[in-house]
Amino acid sequence: MIDIATRVYNHNWKIDPIIRSLLDTDFYKLLMAQFVLHHRPDVTVTFALHNRSKHVPLAELIDEGELREQLDHVRTLSLSRGEITWLRGNTFYGRQQMFKPDFVDWFAGLRLPDYHLERRGDQYELTFEGRWAEVMMWEIPALAIIMELRSRAVLREMGKFELEILYARAKTRLWEKIERLKKLPGLVVADFGTRRRHSFLWQDWCVQAMTEGLGEKFIGTSNCLIAMRRDLEAIGTNAHELPMVYAALAGSDEELRQAPYQVLADWQKEYDGNLLIILPDTFTSEAFFRGAPDWLADWTGVRIDSGDPVEGAERALAWWQEKGRDPRQKLTIFSDGLDADLIIDLHARFHRRTRTSFGWGTLLTNDFRGLAPGDRLAPFSLVCKAVAANGRPTVKLSDNPLKAIGPAKEIERYKRVFGVGELTPREVLV
Repeated sequence: MIDIATRVYNHNWKIDPIIRSLLDTDFYKLLMAQFVLHHRPDVTVTFALHNRSKHVPLAELIDEGELREQLDHVRTLSLSRGEITWLRGNTFYGRQQMFKPDFVDWFAGLRLPDYHLERRGDQYELTFEGRWAEVMMWEIPALAIIMELRSRAVLREMGKFELEILYARAKTRLWEKIERLKKLPGLVVADFGTRRRHSFLWQDWCVQAMTEGLGEKFIGTSNCLIAMRRDLEAIGTNAHELPMVYAALAGSDEELRQAPYQVLADWQKEYDGNLLIILPDTFTSEAFFRGAPDWLADWTGVRIDSGDPVEGAERALAWWQEKGRDPRQKLTIFSDGLDADLIIDLHARFHRRTRTSFGWGTLLTNDFRGLAPGDRLAPFSLVCKAVAANGRPTVKLSDNPLKAIGPAKEIERYKRVFGVGELTPREVLV
């Protein structure tokens, strides 16, 4: 096992590029890229970085030259023969040839497109524009690079013994969480922590700890590279960018209203089984379930990703019951702001009423709160979202208005079209 503290102290950044492979990304990016290539191959999309935590001055913490060096490095990456073989021959979710030959050929030839980086005050403006399937692959590497460069900037100021103690405390904290979670009967949990991790090496350590500590309760990781190297299941389905882009392309209010369901109709043509997971909160879950067609009730489950998780799960269970489906046969995945206490609480509330699963993210792979001077390693809320499609702005309303994205005028239009009233703000931790 790698001695992370010594590796950090030696500052071997040249042999430790932040992104080591194009597979160092979340599994749902690959599923969505294949979907986009088959259903919306000619759409042009712009992604942009957004730091929700304005108190973290990224442009003052991270050297622009270092950031460019890491971004440029990603543009040199391509899949190795072993990685291509893993995509072609591996079984994902019990399904062989999840990725079609045309997609694997496309991915094997992919080099990420250029980026635009500019300093704006104490923050960075970072955008990516191009064919949807290509620029979407920038989201996870861009976030991971900035999060780790911020970590490195803080760690660089620490001595060897200080680093040893820092990582010893972080390891102890995680192991204590694992010991609490392994007591839960029927727990199902996966690592969703790539995008806002402390570092690649730390995420890999966390996954190994979860594998040993939780055994069969730990079902895998969203990180494709770690899944391949550690022989784990790659976990993931889809994300908000799909309905956001479909909605931006809508030509009328009625097409806009139907956009979230058109996405899922197209997704169902591409995938089946456990990949049929509804993410309802893009334009609020209440609006989604109010207008959802009956055929969606036959899907495998729902992912709860914003707002109050208890309210979100209750809404989904009530909808299934209303449609004559048994919630105990459905899968409810929680993935927003999870930590051990919340996982334990949600598991106690719902595991007998529905099949619960947890996608544990930032507070699994980046919980260094209170461990560094000035709390400068505490995680913060950084996202990279689709902000335009074919030149038209995208919108995300969310069940939490603090996560809303888009021009104010468009947000108001979407609220009108989807019949959304006042929403209750909820502190965004990560």
